[in-house]
Amino acid sequence: MGHIKGIIFDFGGTLDSGGDHWSHVIHDAWTAAGITTDYPTFRAAYIHGERNITPLVIPSDNMLTLLTKKISLELLHAFGDDSRAQEIASLCYSHARECISHVLPPLEALADKFPMVIVSNFYGNLRSVLADYGMTHLFRGVIDSAESGVRKPDPAIFRLGLDMLGTEPGETLVVGDSIDKDILPALSLGCPTAIVTGRQWDDMPLPQLPDGCVQFRSIASLADHILEVGCER
Repeated sequence: MGHIKGIIFDFGGTLDSGGDHWSHVIHDAWTAAGITTDYPTFRAAYIHGERNITPLVIPSDNMLTLLTKKISLELLHAFGDDSRAQEIASLCYSHARECISHVLPPLEALADKFPMVIVSNFYGNLRSVLADYGMTHLFRGVIDSAESGVRKPDPAIFRLGLDMLGTEPGETLVVGDSIDKDILPALSLGCPTAIVTGRQWDDMPLPQLPDGCVQFRSIASLADHILEVGCER
């Protein structure tokens, strides 16, 4: 990675949940709030919320507001009652803020050395989410799929990130949490890649890493490696 000149980061699942798929964060919050149900019921509710949330989101929504709307959809789908949505959303939001607190220092160290952008499948409010987390200053720009009209795994969304950075694929590191949505499309453009992973969707094992992808346990360990390699050049 000693030749990189810019970095593209995914957001959801990569920076705000410690590499865990967000279904685990929300399911943990359901459990902490005393809502127990079989996993197929939760899974169906999660998918319903994900598929129906975008029209309800406005650009000024921060993560807490977004989560409240999404979890309301989930609870209505599962139980016909969303009275616990704010409580569960608050638990998820607190968890996300804790995760963000851990990634901010290494991101700030990287931002001192490299231009960085966010490329994320999101809901049209990612800039408000980043501002609420105090992260906006770290990134040259943001590509939000709901605004761009292009979604991962289409490599075109990563080309938008490259254009924003003004770097070539071979000198741009792409960091994400999904082999299919982040790593493979970025590799198809010729970008080196890194994956930060925790619990996967449906607790599936992580697929075999393709050539050109390196796994890290955290953003902090990734930053340490990049900065160490950079110092050795």
